Amino acid sequence: MAITLEIDPRRVKAVRDPMLYGHFLEHFHRQVYRGIFDPGNPLSDEDGFRTDVIEAMKRIRVPVIRWPGGCFVSTYHWHDGVGKTRVPSFDKSWRVEEPNTFGTDEFVKLCRKIGCEPYICTNAGTGSIEEMSDWVEYCNLPHEGKFARERIENGYPAPHRVKYWSIGNENYGHWELGAKSAEEWPRLVREAAKLMSHVDPTVELSAAALPDLDWTYGLLKHCGPYLKWISLHQYWDMMPEKNEPADYEAAMAFTWRIDRTVRAARGMLDSLDLTGKISIAFDEWNLRSWHHPRVHSLPLGVEKDDYLTPRDKNDDNSMYTMADAVFSACFLNAMNRHADVVKMANFAPILNTRGAIMSHPDGLVLRSTYHVFDLYVNRLGDTVVDLFHGEPLPLWRVKGKDGDLKTVESLDLLATKWSDRKGIALAAVNKHPRDAAEIVLTLPEEGQRATLFTLNGPDENAYNDIGRNEIGITETALGLYQKGMRVVLPPHSVNILQIV
Repeated sequence: MAITLEIDPRRVKAVRDPMLYGHFLEHFHRQVYRGIFDPGNPLSDEDGFRTDVIEAMKRIRVPVIRWPGGCFVSTYHWHDGVGKTRVPSFDKSWRVEEPNTFGTDEFVKLCRKIGCEPYICTNAGTGSIEEMSDWVEYCNLPHEGKFARERIENGYPAPHRVKYWSIGNENYGHWELGAKSAEEWPRLVREAAKLMSHVDPTVELSAAALPDLDWTYGLLKHCGPYLKWISLHQYWDMMPEKNEPADYEAAMAFTWRIDRTVRAARGMLDSLDLTGKISIAFDEWNLRSWHHPRVHSLPLGVEKDDYLTPRDKNDDNSMYTMADAVFSACFLNAMNRHADVVKMANFAPILNTRGAIMSHPDGLVLRSTYHVFDLYVNRLGDTVVDLFHGEPLPLWRVKGKDGDLKTVESLDLLATKWSDRKGIALAAVNKHPRDAAEIVLTLPEEGQRATLFTLNGPDENAYNDIGRNEIGITETALGLYQKGMRVVLPPHSVNILQIV
């Protein structure tokens, strides 16, 4: 059965912030060292940054990168990573030696090369509120104070002007070193925010939050005047201990109520009259969690083969299939629908581990999720508009990873337009692994050129690897739009239909 869609560009639902397509970088495995920062590699520039990675990031117009963590930050002391003399330290979170050769100045320099905003997450685990504010001083003050002068002595006379700062990372979790209780958290955040704002009143501060009344309601009640953001995180396919990825059908089961975390947080913002004053940064998300066994669970691994070597399993490109692409597109559709309150989201991470890009000594693999960002950043509009479908969307019964059956809609649709030019761009995701779907379009105007951009592979388990490029984007000219135009969406596909 074809689904009839009516799009009304006059009815604007929300304007999407470019930072909704942000990314994340942590000192874990090969994300930084032997990843983006690889001095001595023939593909690296004079500063040690992989030029091919930077160019790939530019192609998807990365708007913001969150750094340095993640769990890593809860034992990270930023001052160890600046200056001419850097002494390695032990990273207690991930249980490896941190060389400290990539620190604040290198991160900001990387962001400038990419053309994106730096977003720094501070140590609210083992650090102090003064250490957080000293970091702001180092980055943002022109010359006042010893830390600003130290930045100048380190070769950076102009302030870094870091606007976005997060107080802590998942400090609600038992796995986080220096975790806090729901009673401790609001006081720490409030005092840290006061101190950081006294250094630079222009910074925008976020704090770790949950879709949980006990944790977040108290945070908002006591810290609301000091915050511009709350930080939400979620991974659906949890694999920290066992690297057993959900299959395609189970991954689609995770799309059931994919936005429930946002809805819960929005409700708390509404109840305290903070909607419009505080935005949501969904600043760590991915379908699949990172694999790092016996680090956050007891008993801890003793031998490196127990807890360190298994992290190499994150490099298995065969895991990153059309399931990851389709799920990620559904997530981005949901965040666009909530673009009035979700102003930033950060795919975790951008490079290696579960990243959209995988680097190796001789080049890159662009995983399926990279092409989702390529489509959404470069082909979709920035203004969400009203979409009406005349028939109910087709339903599909799928078995989740836990064995439970879920009923999900097999189509996920989002209508957009551009704020700076005419035209409509429809994001149309067909989750079904075997069945094509057909849509029938009704728009106010006729005679515009229609083009379909489709991300897909030969089957739902296709993937890209070194010397293997099964997943990519194809472009199909559909002619001039006329009322009642029919468009076929292939199985397991992510599509952007432009009518311009």
